[in-house]
Amino acid sequence: MVERRTPLTRVRTVLPIIQTAVGPSGGRWVRVRLPMRPNGVSGWVPAYNGKITKTNWRVVVHRSARTATVFHGTTARARYSVVVGQQSTPTPLGNFFIVEKIYVGPRVTDGPWALATSAYSDVLDQFAGGPGQVALHGVVGLRAPLGTFSSHGCVRFGNDAISWIATHVDNGTPVLIQP
Repeated sequence: MVERRTPLTRVRTVLPIIQTAVGPSGGRWVRVRLPMRPNGVSGWVPAYNGKITKTNWRVVVHRSARTATVFHGTTARARYSVVVGQQSTPTPLGNFFIVEKIYVGPRVTDGPWALATSAYSDVLDQFAGGPGQVALHGVVGLRAPLGTFSSHGCVRFGNDAISWIATHVDNGTPVLIQP
């Protein structure tokens, strides 16, 4: 079951629509991506259960190149060198979305922002007390340089980069992680 509000910031949960249909009684239904294991799971909900909005933003991570590009429509607005998962804890591949934007502060490890995604580690059931959820976050307190394979699956950005991204994208923004 998906909660109506996100767990940490308590804002309304946003789920990307991937298909629409009309049910047998004529009601409109939407198939949505769900933020849970297994990665890529989806489900049908009545369209009247929420408000439909659209975003032109998306984040594309190229795992092998260790880069991320932020698009607005078809225009690349920013490109960053990032840290991705090491060989034993790879960043999962697939179509995901931002579940929750969390401002953690300028001096907090992984800060200043953590953008929790709908992706979960394929090898870790838990990490640091959490459910093994993959986030886009900063590098405060982390020594591995950008452009390396050294995370536990999260995608790490420079602190200025993740701050810029956090001010431009919202919950529900697509995140595509490619090989």
